[in-house]
Amino acid sequence: MTNSKERVWNALNHRGGTPVPVDFGATTVTGIHCRIVEQLRKYYGLADKPVRIVDPFQMLGEVDEELQERMGVDLVPLFGRKNMFGIDESEVHEQVTPWGQKVLIAKGIDMTPDAEGDVYIYPEGDRSVSPSAVMPEGYYFINAIERQQPIDEALLSYQDNLEEYALLNESDLAYWKQAAGKAAATGKAVVAGFGGTALGDVAFIPAMGLKHPKGIRSVAEWYMSTLIRPDFVHALFEHQTDLAIRNYEMLWNTVGDQVDVVFTCGTDFGTQDSQFCSEEVFRELWLPYYKRLNDWIHTHTTWKIFKHSCGAVLPLIPAMIDAGFDILNPVQINAKDMDSKVLKEQFGDQLVFWGGGIDTQRVLAFGTKEEVRRQVMEQCEILGKDGGFVFNTVHNIQANVPVENVITMIETLNEIRR
Repeated sequence: MTNSKERVWNALNHRGGTPVPVDFGATTVTGIHCRIVEQLRKYYGLADKPVRIVDPFQMLGEVDEELQERMGVDLVPLFGRKNMFGIDESEVHEQVTPWGQKVLIAKGIDMTPDAEGDVYIYPEGDRSVSPSAVMPEGYYFINAIERQQPIDEALLSYQDNLEEYALLNESDLAYWKQAAGKAAATGKAVVAGFGGTALGDVAFIPAMGLKHPKGIRSVAEWYMSTLIRPDFVHALFEHQTDLAIRNYEMLWNTVGDQVDVVFTCGTDFGTQDSQFCSEEVFRELWLPYYKRLNDWIHTHTTWKIFKHSCGAVLPLIPAMIDAGFDILNPVQINAKDMDSKVLKEQFGDQLVFWGGGIDTQRVLAFGTKEEVRRQVMEQCEILGKDGGFVFNTVHNIQANVPVENVITMIETLNEIRR
């Protein structure tokens, strides 16, 4: 009988013969919206209490120890001290969401809507500056507010886009040491989101945690910059990678193998039916920096490396493998050419597929219970063959998914894993 950590490492090392490991909540791209977490707690008869928000940007709820046991979860998260808005997560207060749910959320966030029904979030919780994000009326998550300043090409410096990146200090390392010890003590595998390795992740480009962001802070301007300002992007990536390696060295010396997996980068390269860039551009602009960081991790640590990219990324997967990634998430099986059989046959011995257990856009959100059950069983059979698969949905479970379908998914998993 294997335990959680053994199941995960069997999957990471492409060893079959053990139950498929399960992740719900170990990262900010494999989580569950707080509304669904509350409904799951009610279904399982757990204590009626406000759900703790672990990622306010997406309003993801904590999958705590009680719920982990009910859902058969094998992995736990290691999140940073501050959230996307630069607000300390160590102190929380009770708030009521616009849809009427009681939650515990970082103290610097006020969920009270304004006269138009919108909820605004401020960098570092400082209301003396312009808001950096908004939850519009009727929404279940938060959107960035772009604060792009006029660009003077003569004065543009990559250092402006490095303002939110820095070397870790003693206080930072003390936090990670304490948090890693607590996570490892659960006996489950630990996934760390140390941060500092975004390399163009557009979720971070608007710099929602900075009061007065400079540089390229518009998503559209960033994508154009990859083509019209390649020297700027190369310089930025070079210095981000330098900082990341120095920080990873300190982190390895601090937490060591208490961490099993590192979530290094969430830059999306795929749309529903195409890619944001060609393989040639990926290899020229991103691969050298990914490879340098990943090679350092593989040489100096025991960590496995988690890469998130939504969309139709089949043409880019060989380059991702060459860059040294061990894990691909979310395995968007409903995107063009992302057939799980093809993915497993072509890359199953080189990549761990983390996700792809069920289509969240159609089947989980709108399918019947039988359709949910059938797809979960099919995907586990295909992707779980000979290891190399960690079950999760295609990205986070959203607020409007029928909880009955989520429960059917969990019950089917439990049946498969007996």
